[in-house]
Amino acid sequence: MKILILLNDPAYGTERSYNGLRLAGSLSRRDGVEVKVFLFGDAVGCAIGNQKVPDGYYHLDRMISSVVRHGGEVGCCGTCMDARGLLEESLVDGARRSTLDEVTEWTLWADKVVTF
Repeated sequence: MKILILLNDPAYGTERSYNGLRLAGSLSRRDGVEVKVFLFGDAVGCAIGNQKVPDGYYHLDRMISSVVRHGGEVGCCGTCMDARGLLEESLVDGARRSTLDEVTEWTLWADKVVTF
């Protein structure tokens, strides 16, 4: 099964992106499941590497790394990155700058699309 997860919400402040990455991580560890995650809007902040968060708080950058380690792909909207002054060098390893054309291809590739 091929699953695309689209995230739109900021890294912190709501739990939508957190829950979307939890689902992506769980799916990526399943046999026979391919996962791609695309970050739109404020969700591109989830992919900033080396995040410093309070003890006991979740690390979205580490969650993205886990998805990638388990064979998933993570794309970040380039237009959204530019609007926020986010450079590709600041992204966690495995996440990369992407395009609307690529997420269009991923949408056509997917058996299921889940949005958060």
